[in-house]
Amino acid sequence: MRQFEHKKLFLPGPVEVRREILEAQTQWMIGHRSSEFADLFARLQDKLKRAFFTDSRVYVSGSSGSGLWEGAVRCGIRDQGRVLHLTGGAFSERWAQISRANGKNVDCIQVDWGRAHTAEMVADALSRQRYDAVCAVHNETSTGVTNPIQAIGEVVNQHEDTLFFVDTVSGFLGTDLRVDDWGIDIALTSSQKAFALPPGIAFAAVSDRLLERAASINNRGYYFDFLTLEKSLLKNNTPSTPPIALMYAADRQMDAILAEGIEARWARHRDMRDATHDWALERGFGLYAQAGYRSDTVTTVANSLGIDVNAMGAFMESEVGYAMDKGYGAIKGKTYRLPHMGDVTMDMLQEVLSGIDAFMARQN
Repeated sequence: MRQFEHKKLFLPGPVEVRREILEAQTQWMIGHRSSEFADLFARLQDKLKRAFFTDSRVYVSGSSGSGLWEGAVRCGIRDQGRVLHLTGGAFSERWAQISRANGKNVDCIQVDWGRAHTAEMVADALSRQRYDAVCAVHNETSTGVTNPIQAIGEVVNQHEDTLFFVDTVSGFLGTDLRVDDWGIDIALTSSQKAFALPPGIAFAAVSDRLLERAASINNRGYYFDFLTLEKSLLKNNTPSTPPIALMYAADRQMDAILAEGIEARWARHRDMRDATHDWALERGFGLYAQAGYRSDTVTTVANSLGIDVNAMGAFMESEVGYAMDKGYGAIKGKTYRLPHMGDVTMDMLQEVLSGIDAFMARQN
């Protein structure tokens, strides 16, 4: 076994985090009711709004994105209302479970794993039933499918009383997302995917329409109550103690992202996607996600060669120095995921792909 100074993460979250971003967390701590914190909050707010392409607001939560799933549901679905979930992967299905756990009336448009939802499916459902909201996953991390959020948003926005909720946990900052232009009422994300931060902080771009809906709902909870978050946001603060060290890291990372250029960052992810697809197909693997809807941030490789993904992972860790994915949930082993997201470079990607080549050569 080779010795490595650091085992690099080539996982679809948590992803590898650059040393300078880790070090940003070591700044001296400040009080979260201080003017120094208000300054940090305000400058991060401005950068996040640019990243989400929104003129509204972006809430900062000391949680994973799963907490904001619950916040969206509790603040946006009336007691007797219904919510339509677009399900077809581990995380879209889990969000629907969260809605049920909060006592909401849930309908689903279920597609096979690896398939995308279409605007036509949503239009048909909305023609037959009124919904308080439609919940869609932008980029389904388990399957490598990117749903056509812009086209779905155009359909949802034809229904004045229906809000559009989008989970962009593994899409944000890795693939095209324009919150205001696409009519999205909440776009929620986590830190540990294409944002390339440590886990533990989450963000949500939230529309005025969603706040108006929240005002009509009594039992919104507290920690993820958007009206409570809004009251504090207007003072450049948070209701509860925030993850200040992670906010320092996010502020530093946003500087790097804006210097790279958000659209340039999207293009870098597309280039890595294309290189990954070419590699997989040239070696006889398949691509699990439906053609035309394949993710820019994570490729789910169909294990058509039947390699032992556990052995592959062990080899990559001991001989190449990378922690690797072995597939997720119902398709673990039948697939494995190559996450070309965050601060991954083409050189890093090629090192990983060459390592898998070396593993397969040893098996022959």
